[in-house]
Amino acid sequence: MTKMSNKIDKKTMNSVFKRWLFGVHTCWNYEKMQGLGFCYAMIPALKKIYRNDEEGLKEAVKNNMQFFNTNASTGSAIVGAALALEEQGPQTREAVTAIKTGLMGPLAGVGDTLFVVLPNTVIGSIAAYMALEGQPIGIFLWIAFNLLRLFCMNKFMTLGYEKGSMLVGSIGGLLKNLTEAANILGITVVGALVPSVLNAKFALEWQNGEVLFSLQEIADKVMPGLAPVAIVGFTYWLLGRKKMTSTKAIFVLMGLGIVLYNLKILA
Repeated sequence: MTKMSNKIDKKTMNSVFKRWLFGVHTCWNYEKMQGLGFCYAMIPALKKIYRNDEEGLKEAVKNNMQFFNTNASTGSAIVGAALALEEQGPQTREAVTAIKTGLMGPLAGVGDTLFVVLPNTVIGSIAAYMALEGQPIGIFLWIAFNLLRLFCMNKFMTLGYEKGSMLVGSIGGLLKNLTEAANILGITVVGALVPSVLNAKFALEWQNGEVLFSLQEIADKVMPGLAPVAIVGFTYWLLGRKKMTSTKAIFVLMGLGIVLYNLKILA
């Protein structure tokens, strides 16, 4: 059962990728989370590797059903690395478990940043702003992003397969730098969109003699968009409180908005 006689071909790799893409969350549960989905993706390759060893196949399937949980996009790299190790035979089963355990946490953080938080905040904010302006282009931004995500998933699996157990050392530093850059980009874009998307102004005015003072005009001289930034800052602070959920925060903001509007402080 050598690597040469049981080498995974392109057709098998494509089958594994399709299963990972559509079945990674199959039977997700709190005991093993994505464990069954990971095993489901690996089965075509395991059947080829252990085609003449039924007992070996059973043990390999059992080994790949252990607890597993990571981001589906970057997690394909772990699938590729596991495939490369499985090709070596039963002696690599502990290494398969080790690389899954060692990589699923770091790649979850990277994947959630690049493929969940970043697109939801940046692309989602841009698409929402376009929708407010009556532009449907935001739909195509999401389509383009998902095509890019599929391309990256496939490349990650190929890279994981090629690098095998050397995956951590070869791309660990690059992923860290990429994550930091993505965080900075996301914060910058969201910060720039706050005054554009959030329509809030100070309505408070008072008169001193013949001079009429407007709080909004004074705020504009200090920092344009101060009211939207203040609301976002208050929301951020609110969500950091104990026992505060996003649903509760929404109701707090709704109530506060009604009160401030009727007191003619915000408009």
